[in-house]
Amino acid sequence: MRNYETETKLRVEFIRSVIKSAGASGIVYGNSGGKDSSLVGILCKMACSDTVGIIMPCGSKRNYEKDKTDALTIAKQFDIATRLVDLSAVKDELVRSVSETTKKLTDAAAANIAPRLRMTVLYSIAASENRLVAGTGNRSEVYMGYFTKWGDGAFDFNPIADLTVTEVYEFLRFLNAPEFVINKAPSAGLFDGQTDESEMGVSYLNIDDFLLNGVVSEKDKAIIEKFHNASEHKRVMPVYYI
Repeated sequence: MRNYETETKLRVEFIRSVIKSAGASGIVYGNSGGKDSSLVGILCKMACSDTVGIIMPCGSKRNYEKDKTDALTIAKQFDIATRLVDLSAVKDELVRSVSETTKKLTDAAAANIAPRLRMTVLYSIAASENRLVAGTGNRSEVYMGYFTKWGDGAFDFNPIADLTVTEVYEFLRFLNAPEFVINKAPSAGLFDGQTDESEMGVSYLNIDDFLLNGVVSEKDKAIIEKFHNASEHKRVMPVYYI
């Protein structure tokens, strides 16, 4: 297990150095009420008093209920400023407009609209208030490609990108985050009933065991390699003709 007291100090120093080098005045991040955004918010607030978490419900019932409640609870406990931007009507209009110009808007394409709208909100606020956008993706998600390209995969810095989901939970316990965040089933909240693990077909515990210890069943290894290889384009910069 990592020494999370040391990890906290190093990550706070990292965040402060990024802000200073960019000449930024503050930080903005998406507060979903989940484990990753909670950890990022806590660390950012430790490093910068002018940290703001944006709650951005977009379509699913869970966004307006549990996610919103959890996000507000976390923010209150750690004294993090919050704002709410409701994106449901914007998404509905975008889906309608795009559906008129393509033969079929797939479920996957529609689901990825919400993360990209949230990215637009975060960068609009950041640009208007001289803030940097903090990313909230962890190592396990990145390896699996379980994020939206140019959505939650877009940010100025990420203080938890090297941490697996297992380590994120350990870190949250060290920081005395409420148990509901740790016990909550990981979900992007893109639609009601959605969970990360059910969509991937493999648990984060097994993904992390593979990443940290190289231990995995043949069945899970095949799933992990399939997701990793198929998502390689998400982890590299765009290809340019020179």
